[in-house]
Amino acid sequence: MRPLTEEESTAVFQKLANYIGKNVVHLVDRPDEQYCFRLHRDRVFYVSESAMRLATSVARPNLVSLGTCFGKFSKSGKFKLHITALDYIAQYAKYKVWVKPNGEMPFLYGNHVLKAHLGRITEDTPEHQGVVVYSMSDVPLGFGVTARSTIDTRKLDPTAILVFHQADVGEYLRDEETLF
Repeated sequence: MRPLTEEESTAVFQKLANYIGKNVVHLVDRPDEQYCFRLHRDRVFYVSESAMRLATSVARPNLVSLGTCFGKFSKSGKFKLHITALDYIAQYAKYKVWVKPNGEMPFLYGNHVLKAHLGRITEDTPEHQGVVVYSMSDVPLGFGVTARSTIDTRKLDPTAILVFHQADVGEYLRDEETLF
């Protein structure tokens, strides 16, 4: 487990800023305890500094996981957020989309959010912006990227894609062998 390099930090914080904006600062500078990002086997973990210090006594080959896995780096060096980061992203999300009950299951099966499934959306959401997808009862279901801005959504037909699927809580069941 090692600290992130400059390039890795830039990639992680740019991806997080796409979803939570300037609230990235609140992830690291928390009032209760200092938290940091660490890299282990191409995965980025969000961990408290006290837990990180305790983990130094464990050998690297024996260490499987520590803290919360926020995502992983691909072989080409791109950072991909995992669904395990949803609790933190939902807490500080800048833009949100709520889906109707008839749109929850299609989203949880890995499909995009359609205009017909849209319950409501945060005002002034730009195009290609990271959003957190909620049920109408304010339960975070996952996150994605908007296909259209809020203004453009009013003109769309019901079958048009509104949010491109990135990750959802259904992945815990579909991909349980790859997540930890």
